[in-house]
Amino acid sequence: MISSRTEVTQMIVAAKVANGIKWADVAVEVGKSKEWTTAACLGQMTLDKLQAETVGKIFGLPDEAVAWLQIVPYKGSLPTAVPTDPLIYRWYEIVSVYGTTIKELIHEEFGDGIMSAIDFSMDIQREPDPKGDRVQVVLSGKFLPYKSY
Repeated sequence: MISSRTEVTQMIVAAKVANGIKWADVAVEVGKSKEWTTAACLGQMTLDKLQAETVGKIFGLPDEAVAWLQIVPYKGSLPTAVPTDPLIYRWYEIVSVYGTTIKELIHEEFGDGIMSAIDFSMDIQREPDPKGDRVQVVLSGKFLPYKSY
């Protein structure tokens, strides 16, 4: 018996490693971006029935795991408040150093509000560079103004 969405994530990652599966290939089968599909497989998004069945087939999951993929997950997957994984920590560092700049420039351009992480997309690409390839990350979120009442 599966007792949590975390167990399903562990099953998916184990099958990915054992079978040499690429997230981009899973995304093609699911019909979504590699970024959204990876987040879903890692327990951060809800899959519909067809998407869950597709993921289940790719990773050899039992029916119970496929059912778990269709339940709204508890979002937020970091095990500590300050991340210790070096790659994730760099994102934390970016927000620590540039967060106030990002906030200031968004407010200057759009006014008082936030960038949505719900109406949101992300694109991660390799950018060839003779001095060493670069990671290009584009985040796009709908601006949501605060309302007066």
